[in-house]
Amino acid sequence: MTRRFELDELIRSDNFIDGRWTPASHGARFAVTDPATGNTIAQVADSSEADARAATDAAARAFPGWRDTLPKERAAILRRWHDLIVANQETLGALISLEQGKPLAEGRGEVAYGASYVAWFAEEATRIYGDIIPQQQRGKRMMAVKEPIGIVAAITPWNFPLAMIARKIAPALATGCTVVAKPAEDTPLTASALVMLAHEAGVPAGVLNLITASREHAVATVADWLHDARVRKITFTGSTAVGKYLARESAETLKKLSLELGGNAPFIVFDDADLDAAVTGLLASKFRNGGQTCVCPNRVYVQAGVYERFAALLGERVAALKVAPATDPDAQIGPMINTRAVDKIARHVDDALTHGARIVTGGKRLTELGPHYYAPTVLADAKPNMLLNAEETFGPVVPLFRFESEAEAVAAANNTSFGLASYFYSENAKRIDRVSQALEAGIVGINEGAVASEAAPFGGVKDSGYGREGSRYGLDDYLSIKYLCQGNLA
Repeated sequence: MTRRFELDELIRSDNFIDGRWTPASHGARFAVTDPATGNTIAQVADSSEADARAATDAAARAFPGWRDTLPKERAAILRRWHDLIVANQETLGALISLEQGKPLAEGRGEVAYGASYVAWFAEEATRIYGDIIPQQQRGKRMMAVKEPIGIVAAITPWNFPLAMIARKIAPALATGCTVVAKPAEDTPLTASALVMLAHEAGVPAGVLNLITASREHAVATVADWLHDARVRKITFTGSTAVGKYLARESAETLKKLSLELGGNAPFIVFDDADLDAAVTGLLASKFRNGGQTCVCPNRVYVQAGVYERFAALLGERVAALKVAPATDPDAQIGPMINTRAVDKIARHVDDALTHGARIVTGGKRLTELGPHYYAPTVLADAKPNMLLNAEETFGPVVPLFRFESEAEAVAAANNTSFGLASYFYSENAKRIDRVSQALEAGIVGINEGAVASEAAPFGGVKDSGYGREGSRYGLDDYLSIKYLCQGNLA
């Protein structure tokens, strides 16, 4: 029977290195707080370069044995890990809500979403095929085989503390790589719980290692991985600025990188769209996790003929959303992650109002709930000269831009350095074909707001990064190709 854990059993405050929980080498700790209340949940290890190096040492020792484990044996461990995650869905969901702030229903949903990647890559572990290359010369046989790239450093964000690290660790382990990981300082407890369950599932000591570090020490700690030639790949989800830093600093050792970076997603509503479906799709994509997702729409373009009607429909639905702590079972939007996040949202809204936007609904802090709450907001009459057009707001704010023609909408949607996700709604088959090809993004939602799936490649273009996560394409980012040429066979 798969074991179920209580919440206090899942909360771990130390690093996990070489199969053991151990404090930071210099004994320092930092506080992890509940964004709903500001109360301290735990004091966790505040690591240094020495802890990062210890994790790499353990991963290097474990790599040969894990690489040579049969794929079906790795798959069996991943399946046990998946079963443990699912069996502890309720407790893990509560932990996510506690340290990240999202409503409990979303916390549970994230657990299921993260578990789906573990299940997917458990199956893919046994399907890492090479190729027999058609004979080019007599007496020669040529083959291409795929091998694990080596030690993988996974650096993950706070907005999906379970799903983001699961979809990095699962393919790494499936291919035979070993892992060193550092979760975001705001939400390290969920990642530690996930690693604990992996160890419980039978992942050998040293194969999966995790360290935590405060914002003040994170850069110096991760720098050890960037410069260590034994670390052959970095997989990172986070801001474009940090992604570029990781690429620069790791260039000396020519690591393979997967960078899932910032977004500025457009959402286009054409006048031939099903408006009710478009509103529903926008709510699903924009207000998930309170708008704190990299693929949520940041700029909503509505064709002039349906603009006012769409604004009214959307405003009515958004005004009905319930903002409350995760402990409220009816909560649909929780607190933002920290004060910096709320300040940025307020700055974007104030700037938009200064430049002529009008509030359809929301537009204010909800200080009566706590310091980190902001009302779900719809702004009409958005203009290109507003901050929220160029910067990712990362909060529950929908600016509505008016457009006249298809060409105008596509040009505006592509007028950004980012290219992670784009969305559009239309019932015209020819327009769907034209616009889906014209949008410059790694992900395009067509009459659909929920696009993520373990079976689909997730990633962007331009300043949104490179590499893909999920799907069989995501597996390739953890593999290297070796060409074998055998002669004298004739």
